[in-house]
Amino acid sequence: MARTRDRSQNRMNRKNSLIARILALAALIGAVVVVVVVVNSETGDDEPGVERRTGSGNSGGQSGNQNKKPVKKIYVVQQGDTLTVIARENGVPVARIERLNPDVDPQALIPGQELKLR
Repeated sequence: MARTRDRSQNRMNRKNSLIARILALAALIGAVVVVVVVVNSETGDDEPGVERRTGSGNSGGQSGNQNKKPVKKIYVVQQGDTLTVIARENGVPVARIERLNPDVDPQALIPGQELKLR
């Protein structure tokens, strides 16, 4: 009789151990998912020159540019301008301005200097 009780107790311990392992695995997966979501939300907008698009995501042929200003072809540098500010105000990536104006020193913009944007 004692042997039957020991076997029954052993089965219960194994069953509880299996449940505990499954719950631990689920908790680990949940923690990893939370970390990934937090890291992605924290690093989303800090990349210079990267254009992020938001909106309804309609792909019915409309570009969604009804509210955007048309992109100028030439920009005249003003006092205190930086490539980052110019790029942000005109909706053009910094890398594109640098590529179109290879002779321009981005650290020493001169007021009155013309930059190609397109």
